[in-house]
Amino acid sequence: MSLLLRPQPSTRLSPVAAAASVPLIPVASVAPPRKRTPTPKPNISVSPPTATNAVPLKKVLVPIGYGTEEMETVILIHVLRRAGAHVTVASVEPQLQVEAAGGTKLVADTSISDCFGQIFDLVALPGGMPGSARLRDCDMLRKITCKQAEQKRLYGAICAAPAITLLPWGLLKRKKTTCHPAFFDRLPTFWAVKTNIQVSGELTTSRGPGTTYLFALSLAEQLFGESVALEVAELLLMRTADDDYAAKEEFNEVEWSVSHHAPSVLIPIAHGSEEIEAVTVIDILRRAKANVIVASVEKTLEVLASQGTKIVADILISDAQELAHDLIILPGGTAGAQRLSKSKILKKLLKEQNSAGRAYGAVCSSLAILHRQGLLKDKRATAHPPVLDKAKDEAINGAKVVIDGKLITGEGLATVTDFALAIVSKLFGNGRARSVAEGLVFEYPRN
Repeated sequence: MSLLLRPQPSTRLSPVAAAASVPLIPVASVAPPRKRTPTPKPNISVSPPTATNAVPLKKVLVPIGYGTEEMETVILIHVLRRAGAHVTVASVEPQLQVEAAGGTKLVADTSISDCFGQIFDLVALPGGMPGSARLRDCDMLRKITCKQAEQKRLYGAICAAPAITLLPWGLLKRKKTTCHPAFFDRLPTFWAVKTNIQVSGELTTSRGPGTTYLFALSLAEQLFGESVALEVAELLLMRTADDDYAAKEEFNEVEWSVSHHAPSVLIPIAHGSEEIEAVTVIDILRRAKANVIVASVEKTLEVLASQGTKIVADILISDAQELAHDLIILPGGTAGAQRLSKSKILKKLLKEQNSAGRAYGAVCSSLAILHRQGLLKDKRATAHPPVLDKAKDEAINGAKVVIDGKLITGEGLATVTDFALAIVSKLFGNGRARSVAEGLVFEYPRN
């Protein structure tokens, strides 16, 4: 398959490595970091790499700090692990738990000090503020990344990180570079380029959350080759403008009226939930100023997502039943959906949500939960293709997002950005959705 990517003369990669540029706005501010409380290891296995079986082990370092952009982080981790890389997430903070730019709490695999002296095939820096400054101020990370560049091994940065982190380290010299437009004027004028992906020797840079899939696939291609990158892109449901797929279809259109300025959105998560779906919805809705509550259906707040990312919920699902929510959204992931479906409290909340005429939805594999509870009756929906095949009466093929009255469903994986922006449009209007999309460096769908 082909991707929505346009070859550019300034790069040396196949079409997986380049795309057109769009405008954006600055990233959001964050709250202070919190301490991590130890959590028992969950009884669930992490999905193995899916794109390749017979490739050399590639080691990748993804550092995170207070204020790191969460979408960029989890997409990088997910794509590179699917490609077959051994990804180490390292905290530059004193603790492993890190509060990201939009308030999502992630737990690193290890401390950055434990990575010193190791050899990595790639060091990939997510952006976000003040996360990029926290990475910049970590002397251990500076030494690791500078050594990476000196030894001609791959390194990359996205969003604010090229200008805020790599530039002060002297790692952009004689390198064509791109970054988030809010920081673009900090780049050396002669070497700054307005592209979504820029590859210059061992350095790869990109613009923001909405270009992270392209950024991660470019890095995967450099590590494993074009065929692996294309296979991962297909697994992620990435499509081109030539594909006959609508961004959104809506039936029985109604307004999603809410009783207060900041709609309350409940997002339940479980061991095995799909991290790029959960985190993307959380991040985008918080950017739009919704009150997002992340609830664990497990016995602990910390959950282990499908590709090994550790996410800390805000509350347990038992605490969520005391509140009324304007919207409940179920992220996918096969194992996660199975565990969500076992929560009696979540079943009760979904039933009450439907009875009260409030909005609810699901993405990817979690459509099966709504189907089993009879919440798709006389409704049109979409989901990950294998799941959609089992809900033939409700199935709508050829759309990334389907809205039917107060129900919203999405295919999932790389299409979840469209899904989250469709929610923003229903809750706040098309203008707010377009503004958020610009901040993500994501081309807002016309239909």
